[in-house]
Amino acid sequence: MSKITPPAYVIKAEEEYSKGYDPRIARKIMEIVHPYSARLFLALVLMIITSAASVSGPYFVKIAIDSGLASANLTVLRNTLLLYLLISAIQWASIYLRVRVMSRVGQHVLYDTRTKLFEHLQKLSLSFYTHFSAGRVFTRVINDVGVLRQFITWDLLAIVRDILMLVGVMIAMLSMNLRLSLIAFSVLPLMIAATTYFRYLARQAYRRVRAAISWVNSVLAENINGVRVVQAFSRQEHNYRNFRDYVNRYRLETTLKTIRIASLFFPVVDILRAIATALVVWVGGTAVLGEKITAGILVAFVLYIDRFFDPIRDLSRRFDSLQSTMAGGERILELLNTEVEVQDARDAYDLPPIQGEVVFDNVSFHYRDDPTQVLKDVNLHVQPGETIALVGETGAGKTTLVKLVLRFYDPTEGTITIDNHDLRKVTQASLRKQMGVVLQDPFLFDGTVRENIHFGRLNATDEEIEAAAKAVGAHEFITGLRNEYDTEVEEGGALLSVGQRQLISFARALLADPNILILDEATSSVDTQTEQIIQTALARLLKGRTAFVIAHRLSTIIHANRILVIHDGQIVEEGSHLSLLEQKGLYYELYRTTFAG
Repeated sequence: MSKITPPAYVIKAEEEYSKGYDPRIARKIMEIVHPYSARLFLALVLMIITSAASVSGPYFVKIAIDSGLASANLTVLRNTLLLYLLISAIQWASIYLRVRVMSRVGQHVLYDTRTKLFEHLQKLSLSFYTHFSAGRVFTRVINDVGVLRQFITWDLLAIVRDILMLVGVMIAMLSMNLRLSLIAFSVLPLMIAATTYFRYLARQAYRRVRAAISWVNSVLAENINGVRVVQAFSRQEHNYRNFRDYVNRYRLETTLKTIRIASLFFPVVDILRAIATALVVWVGGTAVLGEKITAGILVAFVLYIDRFFDPIRDLSRRFDSLQSTMAGGERILELLNTEVEVQDARDAYDLPPIQGEVVFDNVSFHYRDDPTQVLKDVNLHVQPGETIALVGETGAGKTTLVKLVLRFYDPTEGTITIDNHDLRKVTQASLRKQMGVVLQDPFLFDGTVRENIHFGRLNATDEEIEAAAKAVGAHEFITGLRNEYDTEVEEGGALLSVGQRQLISFARALLADPNILILDEATSSVDTQTEQIIQTALARLLKGRTAFVIAHRLSTIIHANRILVIHDGQIVEEGSHLSLLEQKGLYYELYRTTFAG
């Protein structure tokens, strides 16, 4: 058995995202913010000004007490207080400007990253979406990018500020009195031990939080998308319990544990700060009484202790944000780095206007994560304007064959050409612009009927849109809607019946005027009366076009130029309806068991 190559779209389990600081991810984040480096530099300068102003505050208090109050010098006291107020005003202005600058940078990063993710998601191959739930994609595009913006806007420079504050306060304290500084710093070993333990617990708790959020989103998206099935089988209570279990897993096992960790850590910081303050006041008070230091120095030290422990406490809190950003950044980058399986060749050219000749030359195909052949040595020559019906049991390979024509996948062996152009050598956009697709369950976008038909050709006029609707028999029911062509269909066409959605999809395909048309069981979900309307539409739609029709209804098959019977990934029979019946082979059995009814 051949070795299975792991697919490029495999994404790690949510629980595996558990990183602290990661230089690689940090570099990628800095690449994201690089276009705004000038604004970041301005914000950094403002941050330095803010930190310097904050550090200088207690020193001005010392001068006011020692040189103003103690010396009964009102001029020094007044000037010191005015200078203190001026420094405070500069600090306020710096904070105001920095917040404005970083808020703009954060919003730009949010916009840039989400648009880049959306662009990449549009390019990813179908295999990615078959292995990755919509809810988990939403988590990356919405939650993780939001976390990244939050970090860049508030936390990135806050970490720099805290470090600057710590360094500045330590220098100020050491310059005033070495003994009191060492006494204040004596609790640092306990602080380091508490912080290290908190970081370990926070990392474990955060990993579970991110996993739980992702799976809650996934379950929510699945239940919203499947609400019709849920209600049809009266499974609301079951799904409610299921969702409640996920939410409880998130709320009880993760969030509350994180809160408990934080509620234990921050009081520890406050206790250590109180111990340091008490030691400094006791030793410093004794020194003041012995006239070894001034009262201003003691007051300044007490104020500096608050400024010393606040950055430590804030840095511990910022660690959770850093942890969140590292994990979220890894998830974002992993999504952006997910390989697009089907890519244009470097020298790919635009496919010129085609006639519709399609040739399969010894084509075989299997999915990257499964070596089992889905198609085996398929050879097929389709003439321009020919309608090919594909029949066979479920899983025989019919849909895979048309996906190869659309180049949603590339053959693992052999070649497919259209008008002698190898599909691997032409651009995907130019190929699909000349193709139309109507699916069994047509998807309509949230918008009006007109906008959904217009999707087939964006430069079409209103007259052309209505002409396409009339040609496929959709105009009559559309004009009966409340706002006719301007009626909102809601997401997925929820306000329309299956047959109405199908007719709109036919109008959309006709408006696109494709040279090759693919119908994937396009009439299997409609009633007999609607099918009669659709058969008339099909005659108009198929005229002069090469078409591949996957069908389970005889009315669609018998009008085809050729019928291909697909079995176990191979074309086992080929011919017209009557000639295949005469052979009394697999098609004959399918006719008796499926089509005849």
